Amino acid sequence: MPVIDAHAHLYPPEVNASPAAWAAARGEAHWATLCTRVRKSGRPVQGFPSVADLLRAMDAADVERVVLLGWYWEKPETCAWQNRFYAECLRLHDDRVSAFAALHPEAGLAAVREEISRAMDAGFSGVGELSPHSQGIPVDDPVLGEALAFAGELGLAVNFHVTEPDSKDYPGKIATPLADFARLARAYPETTFIWAHWGARAALDPGIGAEVRALNNVFFDTAASPLTYPPKIWREMADAVGAGRILFGTDFPLVLYPARETEPCMLSLADEARTSELDDDELAAILCGTARRVLGI
Repeated sequence: MPVIDAHAHLYPPEVNASPAAWAAARGEAHWATLCTRVRKSGRPVQGFPSVADLLRAMDAADVERVVLLGWYWEKPETCAWQNRFYAECLRLHDDRVSAFAALHPEAGLAAVREEISRAMDAGFSGVGELSPHSQGIPVDDPVLGEALAFAGELGLAVNFHVTEPDSKDYPGKIATPLADFARLARAYPETTFIWAHWGARAALDPGIGAEVRALNNVFFDTAASPLTYPPKIWREMADAVGAGRILFGTDFPLVLYPARETEPCMLSLADEARTSELDDDELAAILCGTARRVLGI
């Protein structure tokens, strides 16, 4: 059964060589807090693989394509820099790699529209992973709104980072109120939204769940699932919204099973999906079909 990993991250060699020093020099402290920390065991929360390492991890897990998501950087210039790196990844490996563009509204409307247009021309499939809450941007920011509308006009999906409100505290955790994302989905009905990390189970929420389930332009990815949710989440979300609204994503290169793994791996989460209570049609949709349909890849 084909697999598309619709939520992964990758960084250029200068980041991988010394992540903390690079972040300090770039003024990307929040990224450093999240991505260079270690667990209580002393092991890193994630790896910093090269493009070649990514391709090997894909082959080991029989992943036919990966979608590289941008980061919610603090500096607009870092967003543009990552987008150039991803464009080169697409140029060299367009048979295996797709990408989403990073954006920061503080760049201004003209620059943001130009960045989205450039990404479209380079073959990108979407925009994100966005997190206005992490960037200190109001969700009603007019530049953000124009970016969401423009992405919709171009047929580019938009991925939002959504934090589980009931998860344990960790360094760098930022609250992302679910109602904010629902409001944006209502305001831009022509734009396709993907809420990362199961959308913090918004579709199951007793308060906002019914509204979320009715938002047909909202989809959900499974990124980092085992770090927050038990395996029953697959069945619960499929029952709530249907497998046709769920995209498989790992959040590679996060280490998803730190109790038993020391390196990032795509295969383990795919195996969790395969051993869940999903039937074959649901599994096919989540592992590949929804991404192909929604992202056109």
